[in-house]
Amino acid sequence: MTPDRSAASAPEPGLDGHTLAELGEYLDRGRTPFDPSIEGSAGCRLALANLSRLAGLSTGLLSRQAESEPARDELWIAGLLEIIRAEIVSGRDVPVAHPDPALRLTLTEAAVRGIVRRAGDTLGGVVMGRCRLDGDVDEPGAVIRLDLSCAIEYGLPIGATVERLRHRVRAELARHTELVVGAVDVAVDDVHPRGGAADV
Repeated sequence: MTPDRSAASAPEPGLDGHTLAELGEYLDRGRTPFDPSIEGSAGCRLALANLSRLAGLSTGLLSRQAESEPARDELWIAGLLEIIRAEIVSGRDVPVAHPDPALRLTLTEAAVRGIVRRAGDTLGGVVMGRCRLDGDVDEPGAVIRLDLSCAIEYGLPIGATVERLRHRVRAELARHTELVVGAVDVAVDDVHPRGGAADV
């Protein structure tokens, strides 16, 4: 899936001189020919991962939705692209402890958002929207809050699905980061047709 070039003609912050449109075309070509300036950029690789999942949604779930509601589908994809565009900005450094005090290890805030987004998008029945980290993520031990939004597959129990999402996100952040997660606030802002959102 190629993002709208007119909406992404200027290099994006965090993409090392590339645009989302360029990355979409690179993805459409199967990431060939190999472009070291893209593959060597953490921001580009994160954006490619998000675009790849979005492309999976477009060809599966959203293609059925588009048959009945084409205008809504376009708006929905455009909204997700805007979120992806915002989330590729590196943001704050998230410290990672190391026994050698001379070493300073960090994750970018964008990488953490990528972990959260993948946790939700691969849960099955959930399509992630907004992902915001509130609090002092750059302060070891500080309690942070997650502000998430998502769409849920029609027919799934909303309360139980949101709880599964919270559990999955907490588990993935505990596995990959040292963040202390307090509240995980989830807003369900859309419902999508049954099937097609799992394992994208």
